[in-house]
Amino acid sequence: MDILRITHSDFTLTFECNSLQRVWEKGCQRLGAHRLTSTYTWSDDCTVERMDQYERRTAAITQEANNQEAYFFEQTDYSIWIEFKDGTTEAELDTPRQDVNERFSWKKTQRILMGFINYGNEIGRADFPIQYTRNGEKKRFVFSYDVLSAKLDYHHDWKIILRDIESEYRMLSLDYLRKTYHGISEGEGESFDLIWWNIFRSLQEQYIHACRNIIERPRHRLRAVNTYKRADQIKRFTPVLEQQFAEHKTEEQYLYYVEEQQTSHNTLENRFLKYTLTVIEKHYRSLADRILSDSAYQIADNEKAYIRQTRDELQHLVRNPFFRTIGKFEGLKQESLILQRDVNYSNVFRTYIILRKSFNLNDGLYRMETKDIATLYEIWCFIQVEKVVKELFGNSVSVEHPSRPEMNGLFTRDLKWGEQSKIVFKQGDITLAELFYNPQHGDSINGLRGIQGLRTYTVPQRPDIVLQLTKDDLQRGMQMTYLFDAKYRVEVAPNGMEMPPQDTINQMHRYRDAIYYKRAEGEPRKEVLGGYILFPGNMTDSDKYRRSVDEVNIGAFPMQPGDEAHAMLKSFIWDLMQRNAVQIIEQVIPQKGTFVEVGNRVLIGVVKPSTRAGYYEAFENSNAELYYTGVQFPTTVSLHDLHFFMPYMKNKGIRDVYEVIKVRTTTSKEAHQVPTDPDNDMRIAFQLKFHHRLYSDFRMIDHTQWKGHTFIDTTFGEIDSLLID
Repeated sequence: MDILRITHSDFTLTFECNSLQRVWEKGCQRLGAHRLTSTYTWSDDCTVERMDQYERRTAAITQEANNQEAYFFEQTDYSIWIEFKDGTTEAELDTPRQDVNERFSWKKTQRILMGFINYGNEIGRADFPIQYTRNGEKKRFVFSYDVLSAKLDYHHDWKIILRDIESEYRMLSLDYLRKTYHGISEGEGESFDLIWWNIFRSLQEQYIHACRNIIERPRHRLRAVNTYKRADQIKRFTPVLEQQFAEHKTEEQYLYYVEEQQTSHNTLENRFLKYTLTVIEKHYRSLADRILSDSAYQIADNEKAYIRQTRDELQHLVRNPFFRTIGKFEGLKQESLILQRDVNYSNVFRTYIILRKSFNLNDGLYRMETKDIATLYEIWCFIQVEKVVKELFGNSVSVEHPSRPEMNGLFTRDLKWGEQSKIVFKQGDITLAELFYNPQHGDSINGLRGIQGLRTYTVPQRPDIVLQLTKDDLQRGMQMTYLFDAKYRVEVAPNGMEMPPQDTINQMHRYRDAIYYKRAEGEPRKEVLGGYILFPGNMTDSDKYRRSVDEVNIGAFPMQPGDEAHAMLKSFIWDLMQRNAVQIIEQVIPQKGTFVEVGNRVLIGVVKPSTRAGYYEAFENSNAELYYTGVQFPTTVSLHDLHFFMPYMKNKGIRDVYEVIKVRTTTSKEAHQVPTDPDNDMRIAFQLKFHHRLYSDFRMIDHTQWKGHTFIDTTFGEIDSLLID
């Protein structure tokens, strides 16, 4: 279906799109038609007209007018036909990207340039430039428009995402050689090669032209030069010289001391020109050589030729003989009216000042390309999860933030992955939570490691965001692991409910099943408790994938720019923070035919001095390996699901938690290690392993709770209620 037609004196350009109606309706349903607007511009006189579904002209598009109906969207295929008039011998698409240009072919006999384009997840301003030769004259035409998203409001949401990323990681959003671009304006902070390159690209033709004009017609000044000359070489005689000539007129070889005015180009302005040209040429040549030698960038041949031409032209200007007589620039110690008012010198001065400035990603005059919206959305979600966790912990928590962007290739910066991305939330020396970005479990990528202790046994897995909350009630430093995957995708059910695609939910099940925790010794254990999709949709608490979070710990949360856009996720993470480890593990669904032992029970037993060497001291030093009971042991205490033991040190209280490794029977002689002991009655022995300290020092408990005066069978959740100090 034809959607736009451009009628030019040299050609007719037609855009076709068969899926536009579907995309438009989806965008209107989610955002509203008033948010799907674009601004159109073109370089030559022509007529741009909308076409209806029957390929009839409906209305003309006004150049540079805001809020006109948008026709170009992400992830949408567009076919383009350009029919040229007689006399056209060649035509091509003239973008900087080779892969985009190669999608268009020139039919010489039919004088048609045809091809297709899909912007993928790249939204922003786009140029469609064509270059052609007609009647021996080479011409260029550029049609510009906005490429929008049907999921997020490009004019509002995209700016919020960019602003949030910028506030956390400056210039992380930038990229090179993209299909779309955005405006940037002057700001504060450090600058980057990528900004310098793009800014100079927009100024380089004017700058080089100004340098040429100055070298051809440079400013100069007169200076006094003292020298000695014969009388026939002197052009003007002063009264003093006339008197000297009268005295020495018979001496033909007599040399007279003369002061003359000579023209000099060694001015402040020309020294400044030499300095700026040297600095700019060196920087440009360094970047150009790196770009041209980097095979990762699919640069079009025309663009490569243009870069080489600019590099060589700057080098030729620097080596011009004109600069041999120009001295070293030592700074602008005073204002220069020539640098401010002369057309060419002021152009050089303005270019140099602009290149030294820093820029912000706000609407401005200069172009800058950014990462695609799917990548930006993923980074933004990571930042939002960090902000939510930090906000919920409160101001008393410090954040150790080693996750800094690093250069990836020539220009671009990316967040570090895995352990290198770790953000730690601490209260004093106690770690409360850890957050990771893109940890790779399994085969490493470029030597990057995943989270320590986690691994896969089949194929590598790399979730976008990993949150580990630390719980100390069962085990000191026990970490509960939750995964989040940011997916810039939305599906709409027949009933209008928005949800993430099914394959993304399946991916959460795969993560939970594939990622294990394994110590140096011991069997692998399942690590991931829950997996959740973050997507730019709308949900309620009654929606399918929100209910599934409570039922099976797999589901989704909406994440859109806005103050309350992720309130549902915030509430969920807060709930996780409030639960202890026992409550969390109780909700883990066991495999059929097995059972899960929560390990919530703990037995408190009195420890008394013993004839067994080092018995009492081992409990004082937190390294005991054996506990044995007295003659009496309460029959009401069940041993089959007992996992933890806490020793009560007489006159001191409780402090340490031990894991019960094994329970067995023993005799009094074996327990006391006294062969001559006349008593040989049966006792119960617990084989122990130190687990953690529940309290930093001993705490006294209520004695009225003892069973048989020696034991208390309780749970971790109830221990604090037994304390009396």
